[in-house]
Amino acid sequence: MKIMDVPKSLSALCALFLLAVYGTLPASPQLIQSTGQPREVDIEKTASGNLKIIPITHASVMLQWRGKEIYIDPWGQGDYSALEKSDLILITDIHPDHMDPKGIAAVKDDDTIIIAPEAVANVIPEAQVLRNGERKSLIMGGTLTIEAVPMYNLTRGPSPGQLYHTKGRGNGYVLDMGGKRLYFSGDTECVPEIKSLERIDIAFLCMNLPYTMTPQEAADCVKAFRPAIVYPYHYRGQDPNVFADALKGEKNIEVRIRKWY
Repeated sequence: MKIMDVPKSLSALCALFLLAVYGTLPASPQLIQSTGQPREVDIEKTASGNLKIIPITHASVMLQWRGKEIYIDPWGQGDYSALEKSDLILITDIHPDHMDPKGIAAVKDDDTIIIAPEAVANVIPEAQVLRNGERKSLIMGGTLTIEAVPMYNLTRGPSPGQLYHTKGRGNGYVLDMGGKRLYFSGDTECVPEIKSLERIDIAFLCMNLPYTMTPQEAADCVKAFRPAIVYPYHYRGQDPNVFADALKGEKNIEVRIRKWY
């Protein structure tokens, strides 16, 4: 064997190992250059064109689809330089790492649509209210359907008898974009409404204590609703590799660890 052939052989062996463990090869993000550090970008095909997924920070994500820019929970601690202004902003909750005036101002344009639960709209009057269980369709280059999913705590709270997130206050979201279904958890434990989700192609799942779930709890939740791809996000202070390790051997579930912090 020639020396120059060794890297190719090692790459092939690594690929076989990953296929054996995960049942699929994990995708590698593309990198785009901004005024700061290069950004990771994953590209997914939909029936209506490519979808770009750009992690920003913590629970903040940007989606680009059919010439439109969609932000989930823009937070002022993220770097939004060299990114386009928003056509749509989705806000999950009233906590400042989700509903942040500085983050909203960084990406908001004159005609930006903001969708949020009622508790957020009480603070941001221009927000359109979407309550748990409700759906809304928008024309965003193509038809985008948004469904508000309950996000809440079952047991965790600041003191006995209190919860960090009460049922009905905040929204997780399921987006249908060209037949591709994306789920964003917001702040939540693994509640029954998450376990009953169906046909989720891409999920973003939180895992930070004391407010939401442990990585192991999040992995158990994923095993219940089985998204094809899952991103651990909102994991400050936790190790997302614990989450990935807990899902090893689960066929047809790809874990994508990206740089959120």
